[in-house]
Amino acid sequence: MSVLVLVLAVSAACCLGFGFVLQQNAAQKAPLGDFLSPRLLLDLMRMPRWLGGMGLMAVGMALGAVALGNGEISLVEPLLATNLLFALALSRHQTKQPLGRQGWAGLLLLAGGVSAFIIAGEPRGGTAIDDPLRHWLIIGVMVGLALLLTTYGKRSRLSSGPVLLSLAAGLLYGVQDALTRVSGERFSAGGLVEVLTGWQPYAVLALGVTGLVLVQSAFETAPLRMSLPALTAAQPLAGIICGVGFLGDRLRTDAGALAWEAAGLAAVVAGIVLLGLHPAMPKGSPVRESMRDLQPQ
Repeated sequence: MSVLVLVLAVSAACCLGFGFVLQQNAAQKAPLGDFLSPRLLLDLMRMPRWLGGMGLMAVGMALGAVALGNGEISLVEPLLATNLLFALALSRHQTKQPLGRQGWAGLLLLAGGVSAFIIAGEPRGGTAIDDPLRHWLIIGVMVGLALLLTTYGKRSRLSSGPVLLSLAAGLLYGVQDALTRVSGERFSAGGLVEVLTGWQPYAVLALGVTGLVLVQSAFETAPLRMSLPALTAAQPLAGIICGVGFLGDRLRTDAGALAWEAAGLAAVVAGIVLLGLHPAMPKGSPVRESMRDLQPQ
């Protein structure tokens, strides 16, 4: 594993984690009438804290894109999932909540799961699969599932809605990461002209804006402990599927390696859930919490 890729991915995770906390702090003050509307972004742009969070997120995405350009998506995505550790660190600073058994267990599961997956799978690059049907099938399934989750999330906006929206955004961000890598490869092959003549950068932009609206709507209506774990878990899983599915990433496939890879990913998800539910994670505003309690289950 390249030290450069490791440093870039972890630095990106740090910026993303801090940025998510600042964004949620601001988004919970936005009007609920802006739910799933582009107006939400216009209202949030007036809040300095949200702009600071977006700045950190932009830096994190840029670092992540460089990491994806220098390493396999199957390696970078699990490292990006550690953004939850940094989100928890900032949340602990804000709430003064001790880590406790739950926090340590989640930390060990997340870090251990990422390590187990990388060591067992030994992600390595390969030649992208030249099969447009396969590309569109995988991307279509991811985007279609995100659309389905968004539809159900819109109907249950103050109960399970934020979780469903975060899952949808995570799937879109995973596809976005895969297409970002494709754009980087096109740039290396033919420069800016080669990139701009392809459809991938425009899809990256569309997925990014759509995912941003979904994430901010989830942040607006729920505490971070409900939304961020789902987002953090879905993105690496979608990215790994795209990496192995059509980008040519290769993982070890013997029985022992597959068992450890599956166990590692399961530990990552379990760690994300434990950390996301930690008491240190910011709660929603009292008004929104009371509205959620009144929502039919």
